[in-house]
Amino acid sequence: MRIIMNILLIASYLLAATSCSKEKESEPSNGAPTQLVISADVAADGSGLVTFKATARNASSYLFEFGNGVSQTDEDGELEYTYSTAGNNLYVVTVKASNTAGDLTKSTQIRVNVTSNEPGLIWSDEFNSNGAPDPTKWGYDIGTGQNGWGNQELQYYTNRAENVVVTNGVLRITARKEDFNGSAYTSARLLSKGKFTMKYGRVEVSAKMPVGVGTWPAIWMLGANIDQVGWPACGEIDIMEHLGRDLNNIYATFHYPGRFGGNADGGTRRIQNATTEFHKYSMEWRADKIQLFVDDQLVHSLNNSAAVPFNQDFFFIMNVAMGGNFPGPVEAGFTSSSMEVDYIRVYK
Repeated sequence: MRIIMNILLIASYLLAATSCSKEKESEPSNGAPTQLVISADVAADGSGLVTFKATARNASSYLFEFGNGVSQTDEDGELEYTYSTAGNNLYVVTVKASNTAGDLTKSTQIRVNVTSNEPGLIWSDEFNSNGAPDPTKWGYDIGTGQNGWGNQELQYYTNRAENVVVTNGVLRITARKEDFNGSAYTSARLLSKGKFTMKYGRVEVSAKMPVGVGTWPAIWMLGANIDQVGWPACGEIDIMEHLGRDLNNIYATFHYPGRFGGNADGGTRRIQNATTEFHKYSMEWRADKIQLFVDDQLVHSLNNSAAVPFNQDFFFIMNVAMGGNFPGPVEAGFTSSSMEVDYIRVYK
């Protein structure tokens, strides 16, 4: 009996040993990742958004290096990243799939077009191309206009390079003393009419004013329906005006029926170095209020409503006038001076 019991005991030990051996052999091997695949879906809207997906066998995490010095880790291998550098740029994206046993690295190239590095930007001119202003964005008023553009102004507006040109990243609108088609001065007046209009949003313009008594630079807007209803029924928004005779005093004004011309709805704010430094002139335009600023300091505001014509599309105008009812006579020693504009940007 003891012999039989010993035999049974030995058999049970062997069975247990065999079972343990089989369990160990069935464990999966824990090797490094293999078969890494990367895909990238680039948004076509110029936003810079790219949707990445990386897959690999045995990977427990993925490290994405986006080719611009930025990296991000993701466990699932699926993420979105937004590139912010404006332009059509080529990036080498590198992905490292990892686990405790090792890692596997692979790279791919993507081309990303970013139309703007500013969130919400819907239209702009950075004035980065030398020569004439972009004809897809700007047209011109030419000549003297009726009654000196309604203000007894003295200049003849042209589209010549002597009066308007983009150079070294800056738009220059230059008023010059010269006899031209019966006028004593020349200058330029750009407008986005028929090319770009806006209704509500934010506008920012970086500009430096010309020097000289009698100069009258302006960055302003008119209702796009002016040809149908006339002025002031169309409405006018003067984001910025400066008078050479009133140095460093910035005017911000609204014109509309009942409040126009000498009875316009406006205010002023005095700054420093208007003619020697660039300043930011901006507008916040909503359905209930319009605010005009210089260097983020409020100059004037209007309570907007259906009673005033500021709930429709407007276009931009930038010009330098000479003399007339508002700026007064031009100083005898004036020869030429420019308003310089670094950029104009419109945000939704």
